[in-house]
Amino acid sequence: MSTRASHLLAGLAPSATLAVDAKAKALKAAGEPVIGYGAGEPDFPTPAHIVAAAEAACLNPANYKYTPTAGIAELREAIVTKTKRDSGLDITASQTLVTNGGKHAVATAFMSVLNPGDEVLVPAPFWTTYPEAIYLTGAKAVPVLTSEAKGFRVTVDDLERARTPKTKMLVFVSPSNPTGAVVAPSDVAAIGAWAAEHDIWVLCDEIYEHLVYGSAQHVSLPTVSPSLGDRWIVVNGVAKTYAMTGWRIGWMVGPADIMEAAVNYQSQTTSNISNISQRAAVAALTGDLTAVAEMRSAFDRRRQTMTKMLNGIDGVSCAEPEGAFYCYPNVSALLGRSLGGHVANTSAELATILLDQIKVAVVPGEAFGTPGYFRLSYALGDADLAEGLERFRSFVNAG
Repeated sequence: MSTRASHLLAGLAPSATLAVDAKAKALKAAGEPVIGYGAGEPDFPTPAHIVAAAEAACLNPANYKYTPTAGIAELREAIVTKTKRDSGLDITASQTLVTNGGKHAVATAFMSVLNPGDEVLVPAPFWTTYPEAIYLTGAKAVPVLTSEAKGFRVTVDDLERARTPKTKMLVFVSPSNPTGAVVAPSDVAAIGAWAAEHDIWVLCDEIYEHLVYGSAQHVSLPTVSPSLGDRWIVVNGVAKTYAMTGWRIGWMVGPADIMEAAVNYQSQTTSNISNISQRAAVAALTGDLTAVAEMRSAFDRRRQTMTKMLNGIDGVSCAEPEGAFYCYPNVSALLGRSLGGHVANTSAELATILLDQIKVAVVPGEAFGTPGYFRLSYALGDADLAEGLERFRSFVNAG
């Protein structure tokens, strides 16, 4: 970082997941046979009817102008309907804000509620963006370590041990990135009741709500914990559900006074989001979920394949994820071992060795607050998924 940069931005860490993905893509572009497990984006095309809506929007001169900061009326109403359908929450269009992707929604939500000195409980492993977006508000992220033995699911006891008089907010994510953990509905309700008891806000990231497998069930925390009142914000987007990561449409919903502040903040930073993408998002949210079901079926198959193959590697153990599209294997038994003439003492070093030696890109657990693990996305083709893991297995077996 430049020494001339502001002190605030000099202290901001880069996105580890985007960095791994960028390096993998650069190597691939240079002709290297890289297989990347780093990116959190579906490998499927955006459904055709959504693309068609964007094409039509491009020909409509109304979309060549500024629109309201909070989003076009049709999209805000679609978010209201979708939120009722999937989360069980009754909101109005005035309680919605369309953002430049889910990450933007997360950052805006923090900016809208937090003050310098506030503390935010962030269960670990956590998505890399949460602590950094909290840092930018002047608040402090407090990692709450979960255990592999308990499936990386945070409990009320975990949260209570971390709570202080400065605790302002809890970040709650189920299904989880990076572990794929899904919290049982009764436990979600208990966590919400705990937050209500202590007047703690809850930021609910529901971006993976449709990607759950087997008997796992996603529920929205504010719905199952009505005692929380209006001290909640839900963030979501079209990226994961509709294979629209590049379209950059997310949103946040919450109480009217907070949403007013959020809209005002966005008016002074990004103004409105791309009109073409907003029109595409309307088609996504008002259409059926057929394409989503097809993607989920493929992801379900891949998660089982990846889990089985990872557990077939000497020194690697991996629980089967219940949601999202990531596996989070424990690779600590590989540390300190000679692999291909190289010895890694950390999972970050091991990830570098795998990329350099066998052209396999993973994100090390250090990025998620839990060293000794890897995050691997199974949102890639079946052939590449198997090929990369076979390279990993062969590399370990060769010693």
